[in-house]
Amino acid sequence: MRSQWLTTDFDGMSSYQLYAALRLRQEVFAVEQNSIYVDTDGLDLQAIHMLYFENEELLAYQRCLPPGLQEKESTLGRIVVDPRARGRDLGRELVRRGIAHNLQRWQSSDIRIHAQAHLERFYEELGFATEGDVYDLDGIPHLEMVLANPKSAPVNPKVMD
Repeated sequence: MRSQWLTTDFDGMSSYQLYAALRLRQEVFAVEQNSIYVDTDGLDLQAIHMLYFENEELLAYQRCLPPGLQEKESTLGRIVVDPRARGRDLGRELVRRGIAHNLQRWQSSDIRIHAQAHLERFYEELGFATEGDVYDLDGIPHLEMVLANPKSAPVNPKVMD
């Protein structure tokens, strides 16, 4: 079995890779989750895309967005694993790679995600903390969650006697 992780900007994706990413996103987010929304929201053009292929079949995908594009923090989004590949910890590996990428690339930024509410525990195990209450996004309960970047934490001045 041939496996490959790919991290690239929009222009670095082949037409096949782009088609596979959009198809997987539509299969899961629109069809499986029965949510009608515009997936191609204009942010893909400025995103970094992470894709995992086995034997040229896309099994996992996410996009990483720079601070200030969608939120003041960097973001991870469109996190998806092909239903046939679930239960193999690909989602955990994918998010870990996204966290490492964002923390290294945007070193002074925390990471914010708009997580589906039923995945709160999964993201907490990866270091994210919930901010605020559950809200509806395209018919699916979501939560905002933030992973604090240790490098962006405010420095506490020493107290002088």
